[in-house]
This record gives sequence, C-alpha cells and structure tokens, in this order.
Amino acid sequence: MSATDDLAIADRATAPLAAKGAGLTLAVVLLAVFVVPSSISGTAVALPVMGAELDSGAAGLQWVVNAFNLAFACCTLAWGSVADIIGRGKAFAIGAGLYLLASVASAFGTNIYLIDAARALAGIGGAAIFASGGAIISTIFTGAARARAFGLFGTVAGVGVALGPSLSGAIVDTLGWRWIFGVHVLALTLALIGSPAVFRTVGSERRAARVDTAGTALFVLAMLSLMIGIVQGGEWGFASPAVLGFFTGFVVLLGAFVAVQQRVAQPMLDLSVLRDRRFVGMCLVTVVASFGFVTMLTYLPSYLTTVGGRSTATAGVLMVLLTLGVLVCPLAAGKLVAKGVPPRTVIYVSLACLVVGDATALVFGPSFSVAVVAVPLLLIGAGMGLSAGLVDGQALDAFPAEKAGMAAGLLNTVRLGSEAIAVAVYGALLAGLLRGAVADGLAAHTADDPARVAGDLATGNLTAAAQGGGAELTGFLVSSYDGAFHTILMVLTGVCLVLSLVVVVLLRTPAKVTAAR
Repeated sequence: MSATDDLAIADRATAPLAAKGAGLTLAVVLLAVFVVPSSISGTAVALPVMGAELDSGAAGLQWVVNAFNLAFACCTLAWGSVADIIGRGKAFAIGAGLYLLASVASAFGTNIYLIDAARALAGIGGAAIFASGGAIISTIFTGAARARAFGLFGTVAGVGVALGPSLSGAIVDTLGWRWIFGVHVLALTLALIGSPAVFRTVGSERRAARVDTAGTALFVLAMLSLMIGIVQGGEWGFASPAVLGFFTGFVVLLGAFVAVQQRVAQPMLDLSVLRDRRFVGMCLVTVVASFGFVTMLTYLPSYLTTVGGRSTATAGVLMVLLTLGVLVCPLAAGKLVAKGVPPRTVIYVSLACLVVGDATALVFGPSFSVAVVAVPLLLIGAGMGLSAGLVDGQALDAFPAEKAGMAAGLLNTVRLGSEAIAVAVYGALLAGLLRGAVADGLAAHTADDPARVAGDLATGNLTAAAQGGGAELTGFLVSSYDGAFHTILMVLTGVCLVLSLVVVVLLRTPAKVTAAR
C-alpha cells in the first residue's frame, strides 16, 4: 500500500462525514443526474415514432440525439468554471431550469427542428447539472461519506443509462413519445423545488472572479468543431474536405484557447491541473471505459440481431448482462473503499475487467450459448461500474474547493468527448471493413451496388442488405459482419490495454495534498 493510500485511509478515519443537510442535497442532485443519462440512452427509442408523426427525414431525427450530445460535451468544462465563480448551487439550479424549459419545448414541439434546438438547450443544462453536481458532492462530503456519495452518483448514472431505453420504450407504447420529455419535466420540477436545500448546504461559495468569456467561447467552438467532424465523419467520410476542415478548425481553435488561458489572469481552465499526473490518469480511466464499454453498449444489439439471429426483444434481455455491473458495482466499489480497500486497487481491477472482457467477447459468433457470452458481458459491465463514481471522487480529491467545479467539468468533458470519439471510431471501422468485404465478395452473389449493401449492413439492416439475393447472400453478409465485429474487438482490446498501462504509470504518482484536504 502506498503512502497516498495510507493518507486516504487516515482521512476517512478523522474527517467529518458530511455537512449538515447533505443527505437531502445528495437526493436532489442525484434526481437531476438520473435524468441526463436516461435521456441520452432513451430518447433514441422514440425517434421512429417521432419521425412518423412529424414527417421528418433521417437527418433531422439524428440531430435529436446529436444536438444534445454536442451541447453537453462542448459546455461541461465551461459550466465547471462558471460554477466555481457564481456558486455550485446556483449553477445547478440554472442547469436544472434550462433542462426543464428544454423538456417542455420538446414535449410540445410541432416540428423536428424546434425539437433539435430544444435538445441542444437540454444538453447545455445537462452539462451544468453534471459539472456542478459532482463539485457539490466533493464539497459537502469527506472521507468515507464521500466514497459512498460518489458510489451513489455512479450507480444513479448507470441506472439511467441502463434503464433509459426500456423506460422510454414503455412510455412510448403507453403514453406516447411526448411523455418521455414530460417525465423529465416532472423530475426536474422536483429537483428545483429541492434546490433551496442545496443552497443551504453548500452555502455562499462564490469567489471574486469574472467569467473568461474569450476562453469559454474558443473552447466551445473548438469542441463544437471536433464533435461535428466526428459525428458527420461517418456520413461524409473522414477524409472529405468538410470533415478535414472541421478537424483543422479544432486544432486552430484549441491552440488559440491554450494561448488565451496562459495570458488571462482568471482563465476558464487552469492549465496547471494537467500537471497533476494522477488527475490525468483518472481522466484516462473514463477513456478506457468509453472504448471498452460504451462502444459495446451502442453496437452490440445490432450484432446480436444481425449475426446472432436474436429478436430485438431477446437482444434487449441479453444487454441486461452488460448493464448489470453498471447497476451494482458503483455502490460495491464505494463500500470496498469505505472498508479500507485502496481506491487505486479498485480502479486497477476495473481496467482489468474491461480489457479481459473485450478480449473474451471474441467467443461471440453466429451460434453462441448465453452461458458462455455472459462471462465477457458481465466482466465489461463490472469494469465500467467499478470505476463509475469512484473515479470522480478520486479525481477531485487532489484539488481545493475553489477548483472543484473546473476539475469536474474537465473530467466530464474528457468522458463525454471520448465516448463520442470511441463510438465514431467503431462506426468508421465497421463501415470500412464491411465496404471492403462486400466489394471483394459481392460480385459472386449479386450485381447489387456494394456501397448500398454495405451501408444497410453497417446499420444492422440485414433484410435490406440481402434484398434481391437468396440464402447464400445472407450467409455471406452475416459472415462479413461477424468478421468485422471480431476485428474491431481486437482493436478495442488493444486500445484499452495500452491506455490501462498508461493509467497505471500515471497513478503511481503520489497525489498532491492540498489545504482543502
């Protein structure tokens, strides 16, 4: 056990557990936190029904999800800095209020473009909720109580991700798609009613500083350029002039942002936080989870239906094996730390689960036993769940209270940005591998357009891809998809392994002991 871990255990033994009224504040924060991931994973379920009612094309529907993700990823760091200046309680309430207004607009939206704009506003509000929510927990809890609180934070976020699709599906089937946003309105109304408890608990923690307008604008524009390039890369091609232009814009804007941050007296991002190797290591843990877990959460259902021949309902049941660890492991991690297990050890186990889980997922095939594939799915879910919440608490532990919001914002920016990148990389690899396989072998089965067939197959639409062909063509396409899936799994395993080794090196650096601790 390192000196750092000894110090952490000593802190748990001597520090007060939580501020007065912390329990109610935690409940209010977690209620708002639940809405954000459940919205991210659940809104997509309503897109077909929404498109049919509003007579919308595919592009408009895609931006119902993409607008939220873009705004969330672009604004999280900015909100963390703003929260440190105006107060975490106020930033949390503003975020919940923006999300509430956006949900009302979405529920009553009469065209898809209005809903797209409302979802972007919801993403801005969600960024404020996550950035200030993590900082509030870090501020009002210490010691073992902080570990338990962040364990709950991770569990609630995991429950939102896991249950979002099923809850939204049930709402769409019974009440209609507009009630998905109606439920958000109800939950956030309760959060706003409870926000005075947050103000009382965190107190007046404003600091005399001004918002770094130039830095904020440059960072948001840089992230916007990067995310649009990633999102549109799969459709336009990553080598297309437009996408390359967005990536070039990102590099230029990011360079300008760094230059501004080094010159202003009160920067949005204190670049010194990046010198803390332990904090950088914790940020990279979320990147490993993005490549090891989020990609599987996004694309495994298509594999199960396309190659495994499972129905959509059966695929949904199998996905429970993947999300089970996200439901139970964050609290388990908090309890282990509270009992004296070094947090670093738990994080190492989570990384090992992600690497081994992705590697053993190679057992998937056209015919597989549920008992066999349960092992890799449970491992991957446990890897995600053990680090969720715990990594937030550990990352913020090395910073004084006045920087907690900024650090939380940066952590969540890395988390959301890496998820978008990981999903885009998976999609690009899948499309590229399928185009190559189809182009090489399609002529022997049909004279159909290879690009059209590969496009349909990449989206999991085997019926459309095999249209005009017989059983032989269907078998060829299933085999092509299976081969591409296994190649991508090997790439993901390699990425997770390399990043995990980097994390181990970074976390061996002793944490900084601050006056706040």
